[in-house]
Amino acid sequence: MISAWSTVALRASRSMRRPTAPVTHTLIALCCLIFLAGPASGLSPAYGSGDELLIAQRAYFRRWGVVPADLFEGSARAVLTPATALFVHGSWVHLLGNMLFLYVFGAMTEERMGRVQFTLFYLGCGCLALLGYAAANADSQQSLVGASGAISAVLGAFLFLFPDARVTSLLPFLFFLPVRFPAWVVLPFWAALQWLAAGRATQGPGVAYLAHLLGFGLGFCFAWARFGRTTRVKAPPAPAPEGENQP
Repeated sequence: MISAWSTVALRASRSMRRPTAPVTHTLIALCCLIFLAGPASGLSPAYGSGDELLIAQRAYFRRWGVVPADLFEGSARAVLTPATALFVHGSWVHLLGNMLFLYVFGAMTEERMGRVQFTLFYLGCGCLALLGYAAANADSQQSLVGASGAISAVLGAFLFLFPDARVTSLLPFLFFLPVRFPAWVVLPFWAALQWLAAGRATQGPGVAYLAHLLGFGLGFCFAWARFGRTTRVKAPPAPAPEGENQP
C-alpha cells in the first residue's frame, strides 16, 4: 500500500522540546517484529524459498489481512482481520514507508492527544479505513494489509493540530532536494495525490488509495471534533530582548 507515498517526509518540527511517544514507538516496534517473523521479510527459513515462499506469503496475507469478500460473509475470523491487518506489511518498502511516516508525524500527535486517546484513535481510524475500502470493493478476493489507513489518519489529525509545523520533504519534481514547507502545504498536497491516484486505480494488487483518503479524512474530522474548541498548539514566541515586555 505505501509504495505511493509520493512526498517523502523526513522531519516535522516546531520550536518546542522533542515529544516522548511511547505508543508510537511501540507500534513501530510491533510492526517491525511481526514483519521480520513473517514470510514477507524472506528472512525466516521456516517458510522456504521460491514458489514455496510465495505460497506461504499468499496464505499469510489471506489469514491476517482483510479479504472483502470473506469479511462480508459474516465469518467470525474475518471480522477480526481489520485489526490484525494493521500490523501486517507486504514488503520491505511497504513497511519502511509506513514506519517513516508514523515516526515523523506520530510523536507530536500522540503528545497532543495523550497515550490512551491516541491508541484508540489509531486503531479505530485504521480499522474504519480498511472497512471503508472493503465496503467499496465488497466482491474482491484480494488481501488488504498494512497500517496505511491508520497512519493516514495520523496525518489528517496532524494537519489540524499543527498546520504551521515545518515539514522537511523530498519532492521528485525538485530532483529530491530537501525543502521545508508548513504542514498545511505538504499534507493537502499529499492527499490530492492520493485522490488523483485513486481515480486511476484498478481493482487488483496494488495500493489501496481509498483507504489512505478515508483514513486522512477520519483523522482530520476526529481532531476537529475533539480539539476544535481548544487552541491548536503553536510554537512559543521568541523571548523578548532584555528590558522589554511581551504582550
